[in-house]
Amino acid sequence: MIVPVYFFDSSAVVKRYTFEAGTVWVNSICDPAAGNIIMLSQIGLVEVAAAPAAKHRAGALSIEDYEQTLAGFITDAHQQYSPVAVDAALIDLAVALTRRQKLRGCDAIQLASALSLNASLTSQDLPPLAFVTADADLLAAAAAEGLATDNPNSHL
Repeated sequence: MIVPVYFFDSSAVVKRYTFEAGTVWVNSICDPAAGNIIMLSQIGLVEVAAAPAAKHRAGALSIEDYEQTLAGFITDAHQQYSPVAVDAALIDLAVALTRRQKLRGCDAIQLASALSLNASLTSQDLPPLAFVTADADLLAAAAAEGLATDNPNSHL
């Protein structure tokens, strides 16, 4: 049996930890019972951890809720997500992506991570991954680079 592989950027993963558009869909994909493989770029781990910290600093999240959210994410990161390592070759690909796509720095690393993983999957005759992001520019860039994409915001 072939298990579906999803690559989530930080805008998609954060929906597991803050209720917003797409949260229910993201939770269904990430539910361990669904049997999906959820991949993240190592840079995404930092970006997701920064989101509740920013909400706490802005006064939108109590210290208790912040600590609980961060602890939940860290637990999930160790138990449910598989990180794609960021190395020099990946950075080179990310730089090349910024030349041909409208991308911010970390988004280029996210997309490079997904493209590298997808190439590895397809070279082993495995199905391609699904790239999941709520960022319009990143979604467009991923589609232009040939990835199957999905926007959690379209699953209300």
